[in-house]
Amino acid sequence: MSFVSTFDKLNKGTLNKSHILRRFESLLKRDSHIESMATEAYQLTRQYFGRTMRLFAPLYLSNECVNICKYCGFSRNNPILRSTLSLDQVEAETRYLYDQGFRSILLVAGEHPKFISESYLGDCIERIHPFVPSVNLEVGPLEQENYEPLVKAGADGLIVYQETYHRDTYRDMHVSGPKRNFDWRLECPERAARAGFKRVGVGALLGLHDWRYEALMLAAHVEYLLKHCWKTFITISLPRMRPAAGEFEPLVHVNDREYTQILLAFRLCFPQIGIVLSTREPAALRDGLMPLGITMMSAGSHTEPGGYTGQGKESLHRTEKGKHVPFMGSDSEFATEQFAISDERSPLEIKEKLVALGLDPVWKDWDRGLSAVAA
Repeated sequence: MSFVSTFDKLNKGTLNKSHILRRFESLLKRDSHIESMATEAYQLTRQYFGRTMRLFAPLYLSNECVNICKYCGFSRNNPILRSTLSLDQVEAETRYLYDQGFRSILLVAGEHPKFISESYLGDCIERIHPFVPSVNLEVGPLEQENYEPLVKAGADGLIVYQETYHRDTYRDMHVSGPKRNFDWRLECPERAARAGFKRVGVGALLGLHDWRYEALMLAAHVEYLLKHCWKTFITISLPRMRPAAGEFEPLVHVNDREYTQILLAFRLCFPQIGIVLSTREPAALRDGLMPLGITMMSAGSHTEPGGYTGQGKESLHRTEKGKHVPFMGSDSEFATEQFAISDERSPLEIKEKLVALGLDPVWKDWDRGLSAVAA
């Protein structure tokens, strides 16, 4: 049995919502008092997390992908510039981020088994883990037995967003490729927890379907994981769509008040989970949300391979519908980004803003020596 069974019953109305889900649903109503929600969220965050804010940076390994997803800049059919970093290039990008202060790195890649194999991921982890205490992954879903060597190599977290919890919308958005399998993706966090990841992150991409439905189904997913994967720290993220190659337009608009309302509802109903806020969101909104429930933030992000130091240019190439096409490159060109970020402030600027708000930036909250003791 997995969350898929619970999810289907909830959608069919054959499973009663828990009191937590009923409260969560009530907090998403239009007449909710967002000011009182913000006050309670602030208090709960201080109670459970103190004044800490964990900082991390995404490091894109590759933008090669076999999936055709209508909304994604990396979609196989998009005519974009692609590249995959070598191990030396991954280390160079990581050392740049290390010098910026980061001790938590999220390795991100498109889904392409020819370029992003389990052995390649394992080699990347082993290369950077000696000097990066926290290595996390956001890659295509794998079997439990394929995750276990990655955990052994030093990965401590896995992020897998369902994108949309609405089956029909999911089917329409994911035209072809392994990502088209809705249930396989929905069960992924459970496989990751069984494999031994210390952190597992789930979420939905806002802009594909009704935001209240997406938030409620994510809340149901979180509730299930907290009960059945209780050894694993659960985080959530609700990124809103940003401009990307393919020029897909959001099907649903989520304004700043609605977005804030969702995040506050999660903090009120699940005070123990981590809530992640990415550089997709504008600086002013991020500043306002920092004290109100957010526990983890990215800073100074780039969403293309080699975006920090220009690594991987010698392997830069252009594809259209998955096939290489003639490309006369130049030194000024980079691989295509997955999406455009909104908050372009440097890590130092983010740190200074956090301190000004009375918060404590945390660059490192885990040491690999603790894993050795536990083993």
